[in-house]
Amino acid sequence: MATRPENRIPKRETEFVAWFRSVAPYAHAFRGRTFVVAFGGQVVAERGFVEFVHDLSLLASLGVRLVLVHGARPQIEARLKLGGVRTRYVRGMRVTTREALECVKEAVGRARSEVEALLSLGLPNSPMANADIRVASGNFVTARPVGVVDGVDLAHGGEVRKVDVAALRARLDQGDVVLLSPLGYSPTGEIFNLTYEEVATASAIALRADKLIFLTDAPGITGRGGALERELTAGDAERLLDRGGLAAGETSFLRHAAKAARDGVGRVHLISRHLRGAVLLELFTREGVGTMVTSETTERLRLAGIEDVGGILNLIQPLEEQGVLVKRGRELLEREIGRFVLMEHDRQVVGCAALYPFPETKAGELACLAVHPECRDQGYGDRLLAEIEARARKARLRRLFVLTTRAEHWFVERGFKEVGVSELPEAKQALYNYQRRSIVLVKNIRSR
Repeated sequence: MATRPENRIPKRETEFVAWFRSVAPYAHAFRGRTFVVAFGGQVVAERGFVEFVHDLSLLASLGVRLVLVHGARPQIEARLKLGGVRTRYVRGMRVTTREALECVKEAVGRARSEVEALLSLGLPNSPMANADIRVASGNFVTARPVGVVDGVDLAHGGEVRKVDVAALRARLDQGDVVLLSPLGYSPTGEIFNLTYEEVATASAIALRADKLIFLTDAPGITGRGGALERELTAGDAERLLDRGGLAAGETSFLRHAAKAARDGVGRVHLISRHLRGAVLLELFTREGVGTMVTSETTERLRLAGIEDVGGILNLIQPLEEQGVLVKRGRELLEREIGRFVLMEHDRQVVGCAALYPFPETKAGELACLAVHPECRDQGYGDRLLAEIEARARKARLRRLFVLTTRAEHWFVERGFKEVGVSELPEAKQALYNYQRRSIVLVKNIRSR
């Protein structure tokens, strides 16, 4: 009798399945959310811009409500040079004379047309195949003149006065991708030259966008020693700005990011325009590739609820398959969910632990302590342990015990000592699995 070949999935396919599952929570979380993506004219002029547009198309296909804000500084500079028009900057703002404004309008219009054309592209065998993206642009931004700065009249150099939120939302509700240019219009019919950074920030704040994404020349914000700052709160950003020492480009983007985070934008991301796929890498990987600025810390320790069962299962099932944790079915987890505490990072479950009290012996079991592999060595395990210890003290327990097959040293380093099975509460002894041969560790809990 012939034997059936073993159903083994090749490593490449296994890795693909694991990756696909890892991005699924983000895809679910992003559907119906509003993202404002801002990029300068350099991005529009680069060869990689087609690939970038493909990534934006992918976001739109996942149900993300997209507002795109483009710049046009290189295009404007080229048009001014062609026309022999000279301009200067005051505090980073262009002095836009009437003559210069004509060049600005022409350059911005050309850049906008290029973006619209690529968003309409539906090439076979590409991420844009069968894409049906409608692009909406118009006079959504009302502007006013900046006026005189340092004794210089910026003429048609303007700033955002108001964003037509109702009109933007109406377009987004219809499934359109909204494209905004760095131009604003006054009620009297004047046109003003704006910075795309301000247009993006003002639009994200007005829409209360979930994300504002800036493509910058730098990888993000670098701290002391040149290390990339992965996450900053608005307060952290403001302290960095006050301290000084940042590059000019970093200072400008960080100032806009801090303002947006303070004024209601969920997350602000600063990522490199030079990194291929940077938007997708930032949004669909846990660590990201740039700097994320938020109003407050993205880490949270909290009690679990029934809605967290799926997230906990995703976290612990790989460890169960490796034999590190005892298997728990969904039904058991649902019944015992009130015993769990969770560690969240950016609204994703990255760690969990449970406390099972044995009041008759003043003891408690620390169970199911797990941290996502990508988030280890970040102190999450220690924070979960500290929370379980605090809950044990509150329950007037005197001892905390844990059964482990792999993490003995980790617990010993944190004050646990190995004991025999006989030291367990009788009810737990009766459930002890001698085939697993788990090591029993105990730590005395002192009241504070």
